[in-house]
Amino acid sequence: MQTRKRYHIQAVNYLLFMALVGYFSSSPAYRHLEENQAKVVLAFSHFGQHVEPCRRVTPEELAKLPPNMRRPTECTRKRSPVTVELMMDGERLLYKVADPPGLFDDGGVDIYLDAVIPAGEHRFTVRMNDSVRVKGYNYSHEQAVTVVPGQLLFIDFDTDSGFVFK
Repeated sequence: MQTRKRYHIQAVNYLLFMALVGYFSSSPAYRHLEENQAKVVLAFSHFGQHVEPCRRVTPEELAKLPPNMRRPTECTRKRSPVTVELMMDGERLLYKVADPPGLFDDGGVDIYLDAVIPAGEHRFTVRMNDSVRVKGYNYSHEQAVTVVPGQLLFIDFDTDSGFVFK
C-alpha cells in the first residue's frame, strides 16, 4: 500500500515538473530587440603589417648561412597595431587601437563590436590602418545600407577585397 501511494505522489511531482518546464519553454515571450531596432556586428581577426619592411638577403649573406636557414628575405617579427573606426551617419560607433599580442608583438588582433541601431537607411563608413608606416587609413569603405527591423548587419574584413557588408 505504501509503494502505491509513493508512485502516485511521484507521478504528481513529475506532472508538476513537466508543466513548469512546458510553461517556461514558451512563456514569457522574449524579444531580443525592440520593434524598430536592428543590430550591426563588426567582427574580424587581422595581422598588422610588419613594423619594418622586409629586406632582401644578399647572396654573400646567404652563403654564410647553413642550407636550412637560407631565405631570400629577412623580416622582423614585430607587427603594427591595428586601428579601426566604424561610423554610422557621421556618428562614431567604434574607435579601437589594438596592439598585437604575443611575446614579440607578432600576433593577430581580434576586433569585435555588437551594437543595437534603429532600423532604416544608414550610411556606414569603416576605416582601418594596419601599418605604422602609413599615415591615415590604408583601408576604407563607405556604403549606404537599408536595415529592416530585426536584421543583423554583419561587417567582415578580407585582406584581398577589403570590408564586406553581409
